[in-house]
Parts: sequence; structure tokens; C-alpha cells
Amino acid sequence: MFGFGVPELVLILVIGLVVFGPGKLPEIGAAFGKSLKEFRKAGREITEDLTETAQK
Repeated sequence: MFGFGVPELVLILVIGLVVFGPGKLPEIGAAFGKSLKEFRKAGREITEDLTETAQK
């Protein structure tokens, strides 16, 4: 996953805890997850539209 190992992910989590605090991290994680889901959905829709256009 992007060349990140366990030590790098732990470091990112620790920095996130320091910057945002433990109360905000779940909210930030949920927002990031929703954004990623919408981005993937949009990518699939674009791919489907391009495939339909190419078949016509």
C-alpha cells in the first residue's frame, strides 16, 4: 500500500493523535473513508461511461 510499512503507519497515527487529539481522529477517519468511497464510485462511473461510449 503505497510503500508504507507498519512503522510508517504507526508514526502517521501518532502524529495524527498529537495534531488532532484522540477525540477528532474517528471523525477524520470516517470522513476520509466516505471521501475515498465516493472517489472510487465516481471513477467506476466514468469508466462505465467511457466503455459505453467506446462501444457505440
